[in-house]
Amino acid sequence: MSKEHGAAAEKHEFRTEVRKLLHIITHSLYTNREIFLRELVSNASDALDKLRFAQTRGEAAPAADLDLNIAITVNEETRTLTVSDTGIGMTRQELIDNLGTIASSGSERFLKELAEKGEQASNIIGRFGVGFYAVFMVADSVTVTTRSALDASGAWRWTSDGLGSFELEEALDAPERGTRIDIRLKEDAGDFLKKDHLKDVIRRHSNFIPFPVSVEGEHVNTTPALWREPRFQVTEEQYKDFYTFLTFDTQAPMDTIHLSIDAPVQFTSLAFIPNFGNELFGYDRDKYGLDLYVRRVLISKEYKALIPEYLSFLKGVVDTEDLPLNISRETLQENALIAKIRQTLVKQVLAHLAKLAESDAEKYATFWRTHGRVFRMGYNDYVNRDKFIPLLRFNSSALDDEKGLCSLDDYIGRAREGQKTVWYVSAPNREAARLNPHVEIFRRKGIEVLYLYEAADEFIMESLGKWNEFEFRSAEHADADALKDFDDVEKKDAPEALDEEGRKTLSSLLSHMKTLLGDKVEDVRESARLSDSPACLASKDGGMTASMEKLMRVMNKDESVPRKVLEINPDHPLTRNLLRLYRADADDRLLAQATEQLYESALLLEGYLRDPHALVGRVNSLLEQATGWYAEVRKL
Repeated sequence: MSKEHGAAAEKHEFRTEVRKLLHIITHSLYTNREIFLRELVSNASDALDKLRFAQTRGEAAPAADLDLNIAITVNEETRTLTVSDTGIGMTRQELIDNLGTIASSGSERFLKELAEKGEQASNIIGRFGVGFYAVFMVADSVTVTTRSALDASGAWRWTSDGLGSFELEEALDAPERGTRIDIRLKEDAGDFLKKDHLKDVIRRHSNFIPFPVSVEGEHVNTTPALWREPRFQVTEEQYKDFYTFLTFDTQAPMDTIHLSIDAPVQFTSLAFIPNFGNELFGYDRDKYGLDLYVRRVLISKEYKALIPEYLSFLKGVVDTEDLPLNISRETLQENALIAKIRQTLVKQVLAHLAKLAESDAEKYATFWRTHGRVFRMGYNDYVNRDKFIPLLRFNSSALDDEKGLCSLDDYIGRAREGQKTVWYVSAPNREAARLNPHVEIFRRKGIEVLYLYEAADEFIMESLGKWNEFEFRSAEHADADALKDFDDVEKKDAPEALDEEGRKTLSSLLSHMKTLLGDKVEDVRESARLSDSPACLASKDGGMTASMEKLMRVMNKDESVPRKVLEINPDHPLTRNLLRLYRADADDRLLAQATEQLYESALLLEGYLRDPHALVGRVNSLLEQATGWYAEVRKL
């Protein structure tokens, strides 16, 4: 680099706090050294912005036809990296003020606290507002040559090795306008002489700077900051291209949410809903968040604090003018502005989804099937609960197949007159839910039952409690009294009612079955809920449902079979046959086999049967006997 100058160089000492800062930068080990380039490019962008603003006010500037741009070049022979801009430049005094003293960004206080604690600063750059000084992470020496666009007093050169002082002299080889920073790189900073590496750094940190940034003559930041554009000016193709740039997904996004918010906090955002889902317990489930920008400069990639986990499917960016460019991650987490942005984002996203559900039910159903497993976890967002609940979707007994979905409001709209309960049952699939013995009484009464297929759904129902004056309750907890006011809508042929003697025999049979099963059950009793099934298991006195109990047992690593109540359908043909056997011979071996079979079949339906071998052996034995009797009756 040239050293031509007009007068002897003046030597200046850095202020004490700057020397301390430079010492830390020079002698500490950093993992994010590339941040220095982000800082220099951001400063150059600010200089260009200032010049453009001055020109809009009618102020004359030299080289008026000079394009506004930022250029990065390298000289491998001299190990020099140069960052130049055609911005507003600096005067002599501005050089001293801007590069000779530390900005009031909290860095001085940080250094003091660090010294008091005796801690090492392993990652100060990009976190504590040291700005320009970051360059000394990679530089043996730095020369800044600048000419002010608004002052005719000449051009100046600032030179320092970062060891405690700087030199200032008049420059005769300055640019026509703006600033040139020549960085003589350290031996271990050779990556910053490689064009591809420089391009990668620019695209990662400064891709959306509003001025062209070139590396060795190649324009690098070619993707526009679409989130700053008015929505009506952005085409679907532009959205798709930006989404692909952001996610590397070649498909178009499922939906786009473009926000420009002025109150209660000012920010812009462009978020996308992908066509693929994030598994709730998947490998990358903690890898989510929106990219946080400050004035188009990337501050944090996938910053989780901007959205709750139940919106982790969102991909996109948030940009604000109101944060300092090099705010620390620690300060970000404590910053009230971030909290306000998050609150506003959540409300806007939920409002967008509500409009989608109303205007395009099929598209919303696709969203739910893709992202519902994660999105349903928003049930614990108490602040937005009233906005979230209408967005829940479930399959139900009123729908034609397993693909159908309905909202809680849909269910309530179909409820029978006088009904004030939303009934649900948990099952692995629709067929299992339909065949669940506990829903038979609801089918008979013509009352809709929601089918919950996800393990979290019961937690959701219990947590929500109620909606629009409808209480949420499991079908397993329904008793005859809860549904007695609803007439049957499905009539079935039933056997003749038992007379008084038959009722006594039934009671005696149930007691005998309890004796046969022993401690395996809490009790054996007559059921009022069953229509088609001969028996089912029920929790005593409305305890936990089977699915909830299984979850708790898995969490506690409890593999024991719970003791429950075995309910027997008195009108089922099998029960009537057992009554005949019991009257004839209470000790009949087949009666004991049938009792055990009823119990284990109920266990199987509930998902508690651990070893099916005994059940299968018993079924084969019963089949052998039944086919033998049948053959005798048919005289085969």
